[in-house]
Amino acid sequence: MPRYSVSIHVVPRKGLLDPQGKAVADALHALGFGAVKDARIGRHIVIDVEGDSPDAARAHARAMCEKLLANPVTEDFEIAAVAGG
Repeated sequence: MPRYSVSIHVVPRKGLLDPQGKAVADALHALGFGAVKDARIGRHIVIDVEGDSPDAARAHARAMCEKLLANPVTEDFEIAAVAGG
């Protein structure tokens, strides 16, 4: 069965307090990057998964995010890329 590398981004939901993101945004402003309006700090996860197709690998990754990798109350996730085959 083909193997796929799936890249997932997990970030705090917009509108929720993200102290780490606020600290980064404030530090960037202090360094002269005034154009930065917001920063959210999250996780980048790469999972190797077997699947019949890229769509199947994406579906497996989505199920993993919904069940474990992302907290549905406080976080959003994005399947950023599926590579391989």
